[in-house]
Amino acid sequence: MSHRPPSSLPGRRGVLRGSLAASAAFALPAVGAAPAFALSGRPGAAWGVQAGDVSAHSGLIWTRSDRPARMIVETSATESFRNATRWQGPLIGAGTDFTGTTRLRGLPPGEQIHYRVVLADPDDPRRTGEPVTGTFRTAPVNRRDGVRFLWSGDIAGQGWGINPDRGGYRVYEDMRALNPDFFLCSGDNIYADGPILPSVTLPDGRVWRNVTTEEKSKVAETLAEFRGAFRYNLLDENLRRFNAQVPSVIQWDDHEVHNNWYPGQILDDARYTEKNTDILSARSLRAFSEYFPVSTLPPGDDEGRVYRVLRQGPLLDVFVLDMRSYRNANSPGRQPDDTTGILGARQLAWLKRELSQSRAVWKVIASDMPLGLVVPDGKVNFEAVAQGDPGAPLGRELQIADLLRHIKHDGITGTLWLTADVHYTSAQHYDPSRAAFQDFEPFWEFVSGPLAAGGFQAVKLDGTFGPEQSFIKAPNRANTSPMETPQYFGEVDIDGDSGELTVRLRQEGGDVLFSKVLQPGRVGQ
Repeated sequence: MSHRPPSSLPGRRGVLRGSLAASAAFALPAVGAAPAFALSGRPGAAWGVQAGDVSAHSGLIWTRSDRPARMIVETSATESFRNATRWQGPLIGAGTDFTGTTRLRGLPPGEQIHYRVVLADPDDPRRTGEPVTGTFRTAPVNRRDGVRFLWSGDIAGQGWGINPDRGGYRVYEDMRALNPDFFLCSGDNIYADGPILPSVTLPDGRVWRNVTTEEKSKVAETLAEFRGAFRYNLLDENLRRFNAQVPSVIQWDDHEVHNNWYPGQILDDARYTEKNTDILSARSLRAFSEYFPVSTLPPGDDEGRVYRVLRQGPLLDVFVLDMRSYRNANSPGRQPDDTTGILGARQLAWLKRELSQSRAVWKVIASDMPLGLVVPDGKVNFEAVAQGDPGAPLGRELQIADLLRHIKHDGITGTLWLTADVHYTSAQHYDPSRAAFQDFEPFWEFVSGPLAAGGFQAVKLDGTFGPEQSFIKAPNRANTSPMETPQYFGEVDIDGDSGELTVRLRQEGGDVLFSKVLQPGRVGQ
């Protein structure tokens, strides 16, 4: 797999509104200000570019303008952009917070695609801004071309934002150096309920400094505040450079709206004037769809949705779940029958169907929440699937048991669960010989994260599906800063010749903490 060169960023100027002596490395214009290369009145794209939901023949390209503009994308097989193909994108304006996405179709499979985004004045198309470049590799159609990707989640959480003293989100540089085919973000891309203050004093007296903005100084309630929360992370130069080189597959979880939210919930949180999570989640989902290159409205579906399958050639299908939008209310989880569960009936039926139809060697189930880890919501309710009762499935466990039974009886092989959420890293093997519910085949679940958030202690395992922890690394107290505990991400590497899949759990700096090799088609490994 050839190395993809990092893209260069356009010039930037200005001081971040509300920042605490932000260094020049983070000097992007304040919201609404013109970047240096746009002083002539030409549109600028200082927020960078992203590629997302890339398949063998298509992909989505994203950018944000500083003013109304026509988005134009050019693609080429080389960095010289000789014989480039030109794609006319949408008119970008205030209705989408000046963000825009262009879908590329008919791309060659298994190839490095170089692209550049040009923003043109809608009244005079000859007046264009400075191009912003990026690159990605389309999914292969030849099995011998292996696949490598990374996953993690949890960004700017618990008040730990972009710290210029540490060089910002430097874990993104560690991930970029591995040059993956794509990055799977397992949710909590923002912390809409977590303000970023200029500084935080650590237990040992050290001071953590944050770059902050007006929108991130309070909880997000309005559409403008949600947009500002998604925009915040793009202030980090490491993330923009990563986005320009590595395409993304993005899902969401609770902190895109509010901690542990569920549909129909009315918040008991004095910080909020708007307490209806249905209203807040609709605003967040709109901003989410504006700030990421995500296919949220599949053909033939009348429902804008996050769950989808991304086909990455003969070796891999990625099933992106949404365990947030269709769940029932958080509860003690002891219901003897539960058809809504954590996925909802429609999403569960979709997942079963897509898994049965998949011909990929490996089927990664991208879950925004873990299966066998007991994640509480207050004193009596539970947030994820497990509820601490190691006996037969109850509550949301019933829906997962139904899915695992389907996987077994339909002869589906090569399933692997990846998640984040709990702010530490671990590996769990689930086996019916250890379980209260036994009608399933053994499988692995790997946890990684956070990328830029607080670390938390390990939670308990629930014995219903027979998990056994092969590895865990977690801090011994709640909300340790990234200065006190490493940030984590995971790597999946599928060999094209053998089909062998290797999972590596890594920490900031790139060190491998744990590695597991899985064989294709083998049951019980």
